[in-house]
Amino acid sequence: MKIGVAKEIEVGERRVALIPDAVSRLVKQGCEVWVEAGAGEAAFFSDAAYEAAGATVVADTAKLWNEVDLLLKVKPPQQREDGQHEVNLLREGSVLVGFLDPLGNPALIQQLADRNVTAFSMELIPRISRAQSMDALSSQASVSGYKAVLLAAAASPKFFPMLTTAAGTIPPAKVFVIGAGVAGLQAIATARRLGAVVEAFDIRPAVKEEVQSLGAKFVEVQLDEDTVAAGGYAREVSETAKQRTQAAIAEHVKLSDVVITTAQVPGKRAPLLVTEAMIAQMKPGSVIVDLAAEQGGNCAGTEPGKDINHHGITQIGPINLPSAMPIHASQMYAKNLLTLVQHLSKDGMLQLDFADEITREACVSHDRTVCNARVQELLGTPMQVR
Repeated sequence: MKIGVAKEIEVGERRVALIPDAVSRLVKQGCEVWVEAGAGEAAFFSDAAYEAAGATVVADTAKLWNEVDLLLKVKPPQQREDGQHEVNLLREGSVLVGFLDPLGNPALIQQLADRNVTAFSMELIPRISRAQSMDALSSQASVSGYKAVLLAAAASPKFFPMLTTAAGTIPPAKVFVIGAGVAGLQAIATARRLGAVVEAFDIRPAVKEEVQSLGAKFVEVQLDEDTVAAGGYAREVSETAKQRTQAAIAEHVKLSDVVITTAQVPGKRAPLLVTEAMIAQMKPGSVIVDLAAEQGGNCAGTEPGKDINHHGITQIGPINLPSAMPIHASQMYAKNLLTLVQHLSKDGMLQLDFADEITREACVSHDRTVCNARVQELLGTPMQVR
């Protein structure tokens, strides 16, 4: 099997799909690995390092995309500067794996199906125990949660830890984390390591023990409806529940020095949790980091990719935070991909078993068919049975 690693062309994307260590493991298993020239440079992995690991470095992009059996990427295929779409570079019958944003861009999945490309979306890896090592959403979310706290600490005009000095005692910063998924839990842990007093809120009551185990206080609210979707993700709740949530967290937002929001619902606009009125009541010098900025934001006024100031409140709307830490983000993502490739192959050859839950759930196109029910629904076409 010939595996290709593409160079990412999205502006600001510094990650790479495989690092040299992962390449070495695949080569030892009998795979041939082609790496596009310069693919790892932004993540500080040189072409020479890939060659030392046993890869073939290919300068011709079209050759790599068209001749490999399995292409690994970070971001979805997109339009190139020369006007050609990357989907059209793929050989018909080949396999593509990466973050494909199937619920946000179903038209791309249709393009892949029309091209007769079998595509696996890393967003759809099922959250089951045997797929944990393939769960790229979680691995990259942990990077985002960590980096969000560092951004907040850098932007805050206050110390995070309590300090006792000759000039007096300085109390610790108060950090409020909204959303206790992987990103939120990592944010809690990082803020605690920096010495802050941390509170956290999530609509899923089951995460209370995880929050408390990290040394944070859990803010509870009774919603009287199911808040957990398949795979443990947060479910989109009713307007009544949203209003009750906002009322419950308003006082905590007001008293916090830093607010970090992480609440997202797959395929939906991020819920608005922090209103303009809440932000107006925050103390001057307070900082908000909205990790849901790319999905519309959890906070009123968030602008994706921008830092804005509202009456002394710094509001940060970062995009693609994992790319800001490309070495470890790439290392973790490469491990996810390596495990998935090993799951999809046997004796160095692809062996796709659609009776297997991981293979079936992660696959979004196969045999010229969009084979994910949610994507089919978004496209407005009936689900075709494979």
